[in-house]
Amino acid sequence: MLSHPFIQTALIAGTSIALLAGCAGYFVVMRGQVFAGDALSHVAYTGALAALAVGLDLRFGLFVAAVGFGIVLGLLGGRVNADDVIIGTTLAWVLGVGVFFLALFTTNAANSNSNANVTVLFGSIFGISFAAAATAAGIAAGLVVVLLVIARPLLFASIDPAVAAASGVPVRLVGALFLAVVGAAAAETSQIVGALLVFGLLAAPAAAAGRLTDRPWHGLALSAALALAATWAGIVLAYAAPTFPPSFTIMASAAAEYVIAVVIARRRATGRARPDAVPRRTSGPVPAPPR
Repeated sequence: MLSHPFIQTALIAGTSIALLAGCAGYFVVMRGQVFAGDALSHVAYTGALAALAVGLDLRFGLFVAAVGFGIVLGLLGGRVNADDVIIGTTLAWVLGVGVFFLALFTTNAANSNSNANVTVLFGSIFGISFAAAATAAGIAAGLVVVLLVIARPLLFASIDPAVAAASGVPVRLVGALFLAVVGAAAAETSQIVGALLVFGLLAAPAAAAGRLTDRPWHGLALSAALALAATWAGIVLAYAAPTFPPSFTIMASAAAEYVIAVVIARRRATGRARPDAVPRRTSGPVPAPPR
């Protein structure tokens, strides 16, 4: 399997975007910004269509739209998180713009790149070139470094924004920078697993990590590891069963991780509660039954 060039490039690109999605997704889940992450993936799709409609590289549209929208969400939120009403209203407008650019692209420009629309929607991890995989790895590495640099103030602002602001942490600026990173992550990940499936890779491994540990730094590392495991498992499954597209197998693996984490967490909770529910006497006389 590893001798095939398309598997090698898929592993390079998949590993890089998995680590990025796992790290960014952990803070997305912790901050309650899952809806914002989903919105950014749809905005990335609209940006890609806009770029294609006017004859530009779709990656330009992906990054400009997703990063710009992330910064706007962070600044409009006012507090630590952008309001769901703001996100929903803006998302509805952006999707309407996306429909317009889709019609424009289909009518005027689709003949030159007829598969671009489907590629952006569902990804093409087995169809990317080595150059594209190397670019994805470089961008992902840079974004992970940015996340690690702002991780401590971001964690502080996520847990207690009021105390963080009183301590001098620029909560609003950190939030906007973080959503810009999430937007860039959504733009890069869309090229690998598709704009419609970015949400799953951002949310499922991070949510699973949150079920398994309540230690922030352990959870961050575990989220990245689970995203990486889901990506590798998805690539192997798609290679073994060519009927299934790799984007589907990657998302199915991520969802399976979350289900397993829920089961483990419930068993732990049951094991902790059971001794308290039926107290045992370790010494002393046995009391006589009441008459």
